[in-house]
Parts: sequence; C-alpha cells; structure tokens
Amino acid sequence: MQRVVIVGGGFGGLGVAKALANQPVAVTLLDRSNHHLFQPLLYQVALAGLSPADIAAPIRSVLRKARNLQVLMGEVAAVDRAARQVRLRDGTALDYDYLVLAPGAQSGWFGHPEWAEHAFGLKTLDDALQIRTRILLDFETAEREHDPERRRQLLTFVIIGAGPTGVELAGTLAELSKTLLARDFRRVAPTEPRVLLVEAGERVLAAFDPALSAAALRDLRELGVEVFLGTRVQAIDASSVTMNGRRVPTRTVVWAAGVAASPLLQSLGLPLDPQGRIAVNPDLSLPDAPEVFVVGDAARLEQDGAALPGLGAVALQQGPVVGANILATALGRPRKPFRYKDKGTMATIGRSRAVAQFPRLQLTGLVAWLAWLGVHLLLLVGWGNRVLVLLQWCWQYLAFRSGARLITGYGVVRGSPAALDGRAAGAVEDELAADRR
Repeated sequence: MQRVVIVGGGFGGLGVAKALANQPVAVTLLDRSNHHLFQPLLYQVALAGLSPADIAAPIRSVLRKARNLQVLMGEVAAVDRAARQVRLRDGTALDYDYLVLAPGAQSGWFGHPEWAEHAFGLKTLDDALQIRTRILLDFETAEREHDPERRRQLLTFVIIGAGPTGVELAGTLAELSKTLLARDFRRVAPTEPRVLLVEAGERVLAAFDPALSAAALRDLRELGVEVFLGTRVQAIDASSVTMNGRRVPTRTVVWAAGVAASPLLQSLGLPLDPQGRIAVNPDLSLPDAPEVFVVGDAARLEQDGAALPGLGAVALQQGPVVGANILATALGRPRKPFRYKDKGTMATIGRSRAVAQFPRLQLTGLVAWLAWLGVHLLLLVGWGNRVLVLLQWCWQYLAFRSGARLITGYGVVRGSPAALDGRAAGAVEDELAADRR
C-alpha cells in the first residue's frame, strides 16, 4: 500500500485527509498541535467573545472513522526529497510515496523581525490567548493607575494592517473596550480606550470593491476606531509605535499587516516568492517532483494572470483536489488541474456591521452580518462547535455580554515579565514602577 504523508492539519491538510479516508492508501497526518483550528474566528478568542474550544477540534476525533489514517503530533524540520523522507525535530523520520505540504503561514514582518518581540501576531490559539490576557491586564492596571499619561498608554491599542483580520479586530475591540469593559471597570470611562488601525495603503479592505471599503471605513469610524491610511510603521518597541514620524505610546500592538509561508519550504531547495511560497503546477504538485504537493498558504499558483490569495477558502478547495489527484495517480488515471472558484469574501466590523462581496452581489450592514454568521457556522468543524458558537453569539447579541473575559496562566505575556500564575498583578506593578523610573 502506498504511503501518503500530510504535513499540517489546517483547511488544506484536513481536506486532503478527508478525501483519502478509507481509500487504498496508508495516510499519516502530522501537525505541531493536536487540533484543527478555525482561524477566521481566532480574533473572537483574542477579544474574549469565544473560548478556545469553540473554534478548535481534536484532529484525531475529526478523522477517527478513517481506518487507513494515523495522526501524529510532531514538528517537521525538513524534507529530504532525494530519500523521500520527512524529518522531524525529535530526530525521527517518515518515508513517503506521496507528500502533501500544508504547513500554513506565519506573520511576515517586512524585514523587521525584531518587531515580533513587541507586537502580537494572530495565527494560533496561544497568540489569541496572549492578546486576550494582555488587553484584560491593561484594563486591570488602568483601574489602579492615577497617572494620566500612563493610563493613556495602557488604554491605547494599535492594530497594524487593515485587511479582514485587522478590520475585524479593530471594530470588535472598539465595541468591547468602549462598552462591555468600560462598563465593568469603575474608573475607566467609555471615552478613554483608543483603538488605532494603521494601514500603509489608501483604503481599508483593499481586496474588496471600493464601495464596500468605504462602507467599512464609515462603520469603523462610527465605532470610534481611529483609522490612519497611507501610514507606514517605522518602529515598534515595548512602550510605543512610531508611524510617519509620530510616536504613539502603547503597550499593546497587534500585527495583522502581512503573512509569510512556513520556513519549512526552504528545505526543498527551490525558489520562493517574496512571501516565501513555492510555485506549483496546475495540479498543485512541484514542477520537478510530481509526488510532492503543496496547498494553502505555502503554494503559489497563478490563475487568470494573478497569484491566488492566501485565503482559507482557497485551501478548502485545494485539499479535495489534491486527495483526488493522489488517488488518480495511484490507480493509473490522469490528474485534474485545480481551479479556484471565488464564492465571495466577507469581513465583520462589529455588532450588526459587516461587508460581503459575492460574484454577483454586494451586501453591507445587518444583512451582510447575518450572512457572515451563517457561512462561518457552516464552515466550523463539528456540529458540537456549531451549536456552541451559535448559542454564544445569540447570548452576546441579546444580552450584549461577552463571557470569556478570563485572565489565566498562559505563560509569559509578551512585553511583560509576568508569568500569569497569580503573580501577574504584582509583576505588572513592578513593570509600571520601572517605566516611571
């Protein structure tokens, strides 16, 4: 029986695994974590709208009915194409006849890797929990702080990048900080929290129709978000962001400006594009290695004169095609090329506010928001998660509450020496005293 190794349990890798379930091939799926993460809702975990388990599902549970499939938790260090082996960081190796690389992406820092020490990316549950903890700690500290300048720094939140992730973060954070959190803290006035959205381009949601971008910009400003267009970030440190020569004191910076493909691709020894992606054939295989497929954020495939975007929707469609092509090759049949069908793009901005762009239809406001809710519920893995998220959203909408505002021990918050194990408040006070000195 031929061996298929899949690296990554995201949209693309899981799609390949499902297509090969109970087929005449032996499949091994490798992932650094034990869960499949629904990344489009990751920002809601970061902003205390949902709990981590609401948007994640154990990979083993998702694939438990596939008798020919094994799930392993481990990190791949390199691919040896000559030996047809995947080498793991623990020193072990797996042989393959077919290899699928779906390792996902990481934050891209535009030549400034040092910024990663002071800004949060948003790619994993750990990232989301770090952001949630940092924001809540900022409010907790501001509740005790009497220095006006220090309070202003604590309650200023900067989001860099006005694509869908940045817009969703900014709009939801503005609602959360100016309503729910300000209502819960006695000494934080609704006018104090500031949310800044910084974009180097000339409009938010640049991939959307200009009319939808304008609608999103209007909604953001109505929510109180300060939007800076045509503004480039020049420096990020532990206490501020500098943009277009202006220094903005802040403790919390979230990076949503760019992504880069996994560094694992460098081990293939092939040319990469500026985003670190690797060019693939129309069937999503490597030009010089037809047994190796690349999907999702790691693959560069041009269609109609432009490279396909790094969207979850693209990976969702690529997975089943790669699975079918592996089976076709194993059975001596021809492969089929992949062609992306754009079914639409959406972004939510806040409560009852969203924009949606479909091939023949554009929506804004409440209708777009309801469409966004419906589509994301359908795409979530597992009926249990769908029901839980639906109930959470209904409760939040009717009661205007958010129930996941917990500060718990998730390790060291970036930019703070505080390990969140009950000593966080004292450590934050020490940090404040050091800043004053």
